[in-house]
Amino acid sequence: MAQTGNVKGDELRNEARQYLPGGVGASARYNPALGGALYVTRGEGSRIWDVDGREYIDFNLSHGATFLGHRHPSTVAAVKEALDRGAICGYDSESHTEFARMITRTVPAAERVRFCNSGSEATMVALRLARAVTGRRKLLKFWGHFHGLHDYVLYNAHSPTSAPAGPMIAPVRESAGIPSELDDLVLVIPWKDPEALDAILREQAREIAAVIMEPINYNQGCITATKEYLETVRRRCTDHGIVLIFDEVLSAFRTGPGCAQGYYGVTPDLCTIGKAIANGIPTAILAGRASIMDELAPLGETAHSGTYSGHLFAVLAGIATLREITRPGFYDHINALASRLYAGFNEIFARRGLPARAQGLGARFGLHFGVTEPVTDFAQTLGADRVTAARFVRAAAGRGLYFHDYGTLVTGHHGFSQAHTEADIAEALNRIDDAVASLRRERVPAGESTGRSMS
Repeated sequence: MAQTGNVKGDELRNEARQYLPGGVGASARYNPALGGALYVTRGEGSRIWDVDGREYIDFNLSHGATFLGHRHPSTVAAVKEALDRGAICGYDSESHTEFARMITRTVPAAERVRFCNSGSEATMVALRLARAVTGRRKLLKFWGHFHGLHDYVLYNAHSPTSAPAGPMIAPVRESAGIPSELDDLVLVIPWKDPEALDAILREQAREIAAVIMEPINYNQGCITATKEYLETVRRRCTDHGIVLIFDEVLSAFRTGPGCAQGYYGVTPDLCTIGKAIANGIPTAILAGRASIMDELAPLGETAHSGTYSGHLFAVLAGIATLREITRPGFYDHINALASRLYAGFNEIFARRGLPARAQGLGARFGLHFGVTEPVTDFAQTLGADRVTAARFVRAAAGRGLYFHDYGTLVTGHHGFSQAHTEADIAEALNRIDDAVASLRRERVPAGESTGRSMS
């Protein structure tokens, strides 16, 4: 592993390799551009500090979970209240009903709510539920969309790495240990291709239990849909009795309190929500139509439970977060920062002559290196300049800006929080300008590459 020049951090990374696979507690914490994980001692607002005392303006924010900013007063108060109440789990409280009621009043699809521990768990239960209510077995997903780490969905989020010849894409398992027998249950097509959708439905609609998608594909650098396409998918699912699932684990609340479904005005049957919902406290939510959700146990025969599901920490933090994001003016601030940051990035890239593009919607964005035109589909990301992307992450880190590098197969995502200020953005853009200028001066080492991480 390359040494970063952060003495204590390098020592800790070397020690961690003796006890943790790859020296990290989870694979997504590995930053290939930096040669390991960033060891952080504390966060405050828009900033984090590493173990060597270096301060960074944070544009990762716990992979999007810390939407209000680090150590937000409302989150701190919520966790303290949960501790005072006994850190209960395995029980319900009035707060659970309050949180669920708030979600149903905020998220269009949410007639019923079930608490989960992670986004992966939420998509797993959503798919199980879709199979239960339809009596069908197959899942239709889209090339370049990521839905978690369980066996049924860990297909074709980053592969194949060349454009397919036709509308059907062979299912590609993206982890060792997934039984090949599951390949027969996964159908993959390009996103935003109505002809491909209609073709697969003509052949196999009666076998498809669910269609799942990221309504905003932030995982691959903020590739957006059109309202018309989402409406088409919605109609087709209704016509064929297929459950439509929006995976909003990453997109929820970035563009408004109604999530991407509210932004586009298209309501799925089920949706999964995570990350931003509790400002960094672990939780996720499965929500959807009452007629489907009531098939979950104990009313129905579809199993789901968990000792830590709906932990009081998460419930109280979720209530506090929803109160914040529904305050008047919350998104005025978010949208103003987004406009300034994304325009600033692209002005710097153009002025410095670096082929690159910032592409964002709301509070989350992608950086596409080797690309100057709008990125509208996953195929366009395959030729991205990953080497320059990694060099930018390193140059930015050396100037007190933290961006996460997701590796050679993933464009990834970055973002800002409500705690970021106009002054933060102005300061960051000055540092970004200097970082980009340094890339133009330096020669690229022969054979330089980065490893693979997974969000």
